[in-house]
Amino acid sequence: MTKIFSDYFNRNGYGLGIFLLVTVGFWVILLIILPQLSMLDFSFRHHLPPPEMGGPKDTYTIEHYKYLVLGAPGSDSSYNVVDLGVFGRTLLAAVFVTILDLVLCYPLAYYLGQSKGGGFTRVLVLLLIIPYWINEILRAFAFRIIFGESGVINEMMLAFGLISDPIDFIRANVALYAGLGYAYILLMIFPMYNVIESLDRNQIEAARDMGAPWWRIHWRIVIPYAKPGIVSGCTMVFMLSAGALAAPQILGGPSSLWFTQIIYQWFNQGGNWPRGAAFAIVLLVTCVFIVLSLMRLFKVKMGDIGK
Repeated sequence: MTKIFSDYFNRNGYGLGIFLLVTVGFWVILLIILPQLSMLDFSFRHHLPPPEMGGPKDTYTIEHYKYLVLGAPGSDSSYNVVDLGVFGRTLLAAVFVTILDLVLCYPLAYYLGQSKGGGFTRVLVLLLIIPYWINEILRAFAFRIIFGESGVINEMMLAFGLISDPIDFIRANVALYAGLGYAYILLMIFPMYNVIESLDRNQIEAARDMGAPWWRIHWRIVIPYAKPGIVSGCTMVFMLSAGALAAPQILGGPSSLWFTQIIYQWFNQGGNWPRGAAFAIVLLVTCVFIVLSLMRLFKVKMGDIGK
């Protein structure tokens, strides 16, 4: 540890080094770790009125976690069908959005990273960034207008005679998946773009000269090299999709309840902060477990992503 800190201060100097340590420590400890520990403590507390908090009844319990799994005491089902079903659908939808963004963004990231036209590439990157000057909620409402029954897509399809009746994209969750995929698309593109940009083009040219088809070039050269960027992008898109709230509330149909909406209801409408905290902790731990498992499966280390 002494050598690590010595090298760190030698590279950055004492002034900048201390500033970086303080700012990163403030960000990680005060804004991430302590709030999560507080929520973890809340999740094991009884739901009590404010005057009884800190009193003899304010003890630790696992009733909120039992509620998530088993449901309310005396219910007809042996487990919490509604909440667990929403939890599973949320994770599957987040996986789907992540795969969708990966499929859409990989070709674009490869083109941007390996393109020789610097000026045109910068214009493309700028065109990707400009729409994000608009607030996320406004973009979500714009998607609702586009995919509504009287929206742009339905009106165009009706005008060209492709359909006879409007399609309910909201109820079919098409608008929700499109909105989520669009909301986090830059978080998928730029990590892959940053990695692919540093790939030596001579490796690709050598593979082409040896007769390798395009799919083998990507499978054996580009994808293994870009794996840290792919994992970084997938991690951010998956975590943010699973924890999204605004897009599901605005673009979701009647049957597309998101697990974060249940958490929101317990916190704000039900006023049961311990139960909401327990549900939030379960979502967080499950998402982190999935991400770490996939990193282990694809043999990607945390240090590789940090690079």
